Amino acid sequence: MKPKKPFKVVSLFSGCGGMDLGFEGGFIVHEDSINPVTHPGFLEKRLDGSMVRLAPTGFQTVFANDILQEARHAWVHYFSKRGYSPGVYRVQSLVELVKAHKRGTRVFPEGVEVVTGGFPCQDFSIAGKRGGFDSRKDHTGQVIRSDAPSVETRGQLYMWLREVVEIVRPKIFIAENVKGLVNLSNVREVIRQDFASTGNNGYLVLDPMVLQAADYGVPQSRERVIFIGIRKSELAPAALEALSLPHIPEAYDPYPRPSHAYTREGDHLMPPVKLRAIFKDLPEPEHSDDASQSHYSKAKFMGDHCQGQTEIDPGGVGPTIRAEHHGNIEFRRLSVGHGGKIHDELSRGGLKERRLTPRECALIQTFPPDYEFVIPSRGKRFLVSPSSAYRLIGNAVPPLLAYHLARRIESLWELYFNIQYTRES
Repeated sequence: MKPKKPFKVVSLFSGCGGMDLGFEGGFIVHEDSINPVTHPGFLEKRLDGSMVRLAPTGFQTVFANDILQEARHAWVHYFSKRGYSPGVYRVQSLVELVKAHKRGTRVFPEGVEVVTGGFPCQDFSIAGKRGGFDSRKDHTGQVIRSDAPSVETRGQLYMWLREVVEIVRPKIFIAENVKGLVNLSNVREVIRQDFASTGNNGYLVLDPMVLQAADYGVPQSRERVIFIGIRKSELAPAALEALSLPHIPEAYDPYPRPSHAYTREGDHLMPPVKLRAIFKDLPEPEHSDDASQSHYSKAKFMGDHCQGQTEIDPGGVGPTIRAEHHGNIEFRRLSVGHGGKIHDELSRGGLKERRLTPRECALIQTFPPDYEFVIPSRGKRFLVSPSSAYRLIGNAVPPLLAYHLARRIESLWELYFNIQYTRES
């Protein structure tokens, strides 16, 4: 039986659980990803080799959802090892879940403290068509043939996250999306105001902040915009006053402090985490028993004029891991003829040109090495295929970035709400 934690979390657009894992903690990362000076309470235990286990938080996921069956397969396969029932995860459109709840079916749990949601980002992404509010796909991902406007388009699914906040009335909600959203006209402000009107203006919605994952120990250049809303009636008077100021005092700011110096400067920050470190102990695919390492995209090099045809830099951070798969996954290494520059590997016999494996992409995202993404099945070839694994990993929030956010919010809980609690040890 999984021990209960103080704070219940409803997770929306959960995917394979990057945000959920980060908010719960207790997972494995590379030791270079943790700064013991700036964040001394993060490390719970040192493990064999260069890995460490993060301390658990006081948050527990009590409801998760997505429309992708493969996402549920991966989530349940991993979280069942943490004591979770498969029933926690619902495979259904959030639009339909909200409608069912309003018809009288009890869908969402009671006593929820936090709602999180990485609402679909394809329509706001720099890499995509940037349809934004004018998305031509519905909430299930199907192409819309009608010209009539609708709040059920994929580009307006954040409004249904807002509906869930109205229903469960958490103390805090957190919404995440790609950085490209903030560059689309006044989209960021429209979304912020829509969230602020939740519960008859019951939530104080802070100015969204773009976080660079590499500043938090993630070995990847990945920028995400984070919206945070806090229920006004729950806040202590001093906290409400501080959070309402144009410039929030540092002591009350819920956005996490950086731990690594990628785009940020400051005392005691560690250097960015290099890919060479996290790949050090990984065998080549042909020598691995891990299905997430042994199966990978075999798409050939298509010329450097195409997206995803570059190789990673082992001495730097990784590229943004995208949800597109097959021919858009960067190369672990290129041949000399295709412009490969990792000569120390190419000079050794047998290390061939190939793309990143799902396991390598997952480590770049800071998923733990015991999270299985490519899952074979007896009845068919895969329960979760390599192509689906790439998609799930690329769509996810880096768990370590989410962990920074969770630990910061957890540290402010008593200050915000005058509530004391004991975190799981």
